[in-house]
Amino acid sequence: MFAKALLVAVLALVAWAVVARASQGAGHATRYTVRPGDTLWSIAAAHYAGDPRDGVWKIQHENHLGATLIRPGERLLLP
Repeated sequence: MFAKALLVAVLALVAWAVVARASQGAGHATRYTVRPGDTLWSIAAAHYAGDPRDGVWKIQHENHLGATLIRPGERLLLP
């Protein structure tokens, strides 16, 4: 009886290991063209849930921005 239960548990573990795979994250990054009047804060608030500060940091980090200054027409990658 114990051997059968152990065999079933091992087979279930092997099946789970085959089916399971790593997450690909929240999705693909998108391009955003800055419009007149846009700020990093407004872009982050519109595209990310929760506190916009985290979104501002993500945008700055992904686009290698040293400051928060952005210009209309500039293309940003939104992770």
